[in-house]
Parts: sequence; C-alpha cells; structure tokens
Amino acid sequence: MDEVTNDTLHSVTEAAAHAANDTVGKFTESFIQFLKALCTWENLFRLIGAVLIIFVIWVVFKLISRGIKRIPEAKMQTHYRNIVSKMVSYLFYFLVAMYILSLFGVKLSAIWGAAGIAGVAIGFAAQTSVSNLISGIFVLGEKTMKVGDFIIVGGISGTVDEIGLLSVKIHNLDGQMIRIPNSTIINSNFQNNSFFNTRRFTFEVSVAYEADHEKALEVLSKIPETCSTVLKDPAPKVWYDGLEESGLSLKLAVWIKPSDLAQTKNDIYIKIVKAFQESGLEIPYNKLDVNVKK
Repeated sequence: MDEVTNDTLHSVTEAAAHAANDTVGKFTESFIQFLKALCTWENLFRLIGAVLIIFVIWVVFKLISRGIKRIPEAKMQTHYRNIVSKMVSYLFYFLVAMYILSLFGVKLSAIWGAAGIAGVAIGFAAQTSVSNLISGIFVLGEKTMKVGDFIIVGGISGTVDEIGLLSVKIHNLDGQMIRIPNSTIINSNFQNNSFFNTRRFTFEVSVAYEADHEKALEVLSKIPETCSTVLKDPAPKVWYDGLEESGLSLKLAVWIKPSDLAQTKNDIYIKIVKAFQESGLEIPYNKLDVNVKK
C-alpha cells in the first residue's frame, strides 16, 4: 500500500515538474522571440528618431521658458510670467505624452473621446474649482493687484505672494499664509491699499469744549510740516467733523506713500499729543472719580 502511494506521489511530482518546465520554456521562448522581433534596425531607427524629437521639444520648451523669465517687469508682471510658464510646462508634458502614446499605436481619437466624457464628469464633480478657474481669469484680466500689494478681502488682509488661476496666496502681518479662492475675491468687497502710488490717511483727535478751538486748528495744521513722510501735494487738510460727548472732533488728513503708513502713524500720533500738551490744549478722555466714605 505504501509503495503504491509513493509511486503515485512520484508520478504527480514528475508531471508537475514537466508542466512547469514546459510553461517556463514556452514563456522564455516567447520572450526571446519578442525581443528578437523588437530588436530590429527599423525599431532602432524609430527609437532614435523618437528620442531626437523629444529632445527637440525639450530644447524648445527650455528656450521658451527662459524667454518668458527674461521678459521685463514693465511688460509682464511676475504673476503673469508664472502662469504662462506653468501653461508652457503643462503643454510640454502633454505633447510628450501624446507622442509616446502614438508610438505604441494608441489611437488619439479614442483618447480625445474619453477625455471629453471625463471632462464632463469632472466638471460636474468639481464645480467649485471650475468657478474658481473662471473667476481667476477675471481676476487676471482686471489687473486689480500684483505680487507685493497689500489687499483686504472679506476682513482678511495681507501681502500678495502668488496669483494663480484658482486662488491667491497672501501672508498676513503675523507671517501666516492664507489662501483665498478667486471666486471669493470676485464675490466679495476687494480693497487694494497698494494699487496707487499714494494714499490718504485720516487722524482723529478730540478737543475739549473749553479749549481754544482756533488755536487747536492752527496747532494741528502745522504738524504735517514736521513729518518727513507726509506729501506736500496733495496738501494736508484739517477740519472739525462733529460734536462728541466730551469735545469737538477734529480731523487731520494727509497723503503718503503706502509703504510709509506705519512710520507716518507713529510720528503723527506722537506729535499730536506732544503739540497739544505744549499748547495747553486738553484732549478729553473718560475719567472715573471715586469718593471714599467712612
């Protein structure tokens, strides 16, 4: 009984070994025939031609990219150069991919058909992205900002670092990066504090009712003359703006460069307090009288 079993196992093992050898042998033979069919002079020349064509496309891509980067800022702003460079890069990879697929006999018409169907499906699934893309075209077309501008959108403020087709990236005064979708910029109130070369800033100070109001007007009007960052044209303006609970509201408006805002605010506020103190003019403020009864 044991001898019969051993003979059966031996026969099965031999059969499996022969089957494996036949399978491996056929696979190896087929693979060798495939390599022989592939390694022909025609295919070799075709490969060399393909490499040369891809190399030429790569050289043209590099030349165009360098040309775009050398365009002066006066003719094309930085964010436009970045967008054009990205589009050229995408076009390069697309052309190379299409050419390689054509070498393998892939029909491009079938790819275009599949791409159209996929595009419709993706469009429905990514309506927000499409909205941002369309809004980005309007943002770029309107030219309402550039890299380095200080903007305010929906209560968020910061300096523009990058303007893209989908969003605008800024960093706020705390050094935090904020990404604002282009659709938000289109649908919200947008403010660019750096769009023009000059801007006006208004200072407000209260003067006590008992003070000499003509003197207060004269003292405040002389303060811009002592501040180097205040522009003389347009000239500063001073006026009374209303009656408050504890005094008259006096305003001073000056024109400055956007980059000088912080320094101007520091200088003017310090000079206002100092000038009023030296002139004996009181700036009213809330006071609390405490009476202690035994």
